[in-house]
Amino acid sequence: MHIAVTGASGFVGKRLVQTLEAAGHTVLRLSRDVAKDLRPETAVDSVVHLAGEPVSQRWNDAVKQRIRDSRIAGTRKLVEAMARLHQPPRVLVCASAVGLYGERGDTLLEETAAPAKGFLADVCKGWEAEADKAEGMRVVKIRIGLVLGRDGGALAKMLTPFRLGFGARLGSGKQWMSWIHLDDLVGMIVYALESDAARGAWNGVAPHPVTNAEFTRQLGAALRRPAIFVAPEFLVKLGAGEMAQILFFSQRCVPAAPLAAGFRFQYPELGPALRSVVG
Repeated sequence: MHIAVTGASGFVGKRLVQTLEAAGHTVLRLSRDVAKDLRPETAVDSVVHLAGEPVSQRWNDAVKQRIRDSRIAGTRKLVEAMARLHQPPRVLVCASAVGLYGERGDTLLEETAAPAKGFLADVCKGWEAEADKAEGMRVVKIRIGLVLGRDGGALAKMLTPFRLGFGARLGSGKQWMSWIHLDDLVGMIVYALESDAARGAWNGVAPHPVTNAEFTRQLGAALRRPAIFVAPEFLVKLGAGEMAQILFFSQRCVPAAPLAAGFRFQYPELGPALRSVVG
């Protein structure tokens, strides 16, 4: 297949491009100027949309606007560019995020769960709505959780303090964390490209979410380091500002749609997933 990818230089995009090219696919790396890259005569079978301003940074009005624009306006521009192609792609796989669900306590969240309200949830809703405007294509929106990989993402930021023995749960540690191994996320994207059964919203998470306390314990165990400290919620929010809310949202998501479509995980359990990354 000829596959166009936005965000190809990012944490997930790099691994996806490597995987696609190793499988014999031709990859077109799209820049932010998608209208320039996708000229009417460009021929692509599928598009994967991963680009977006990082959420994990201190928020202010300007940062929030960049986050909003990169996802909502960015997806709109991509869909418009695809519509101008002489032969539009058959499939659009668009990243989204579990931030759509907001704070949900212990509720088990399948893809049919109602979205929340608030900044991140509203961004995700607008993001997905723009993807759904891709006419004549099979659209898959993957709501991605915490991605576990060696070379980037949130886990990379955690490793140094944990390796030094300063691993800490966040607040009460009772909040649920929906995670996925990088290899499984890339595999899910490839499966969504190739399987006609893949369509609509998919939770891009492993089948077994864990609480923050359990995640902290298992990461310490994988690194063979103690993880006995507590990072008080007020202190984390003082340091990270409004963005810190995403660290304390409880989102107990499960991948009902991918499993129903036949996708199988390499790393359904957290322990083996962490050991494969840090071992």
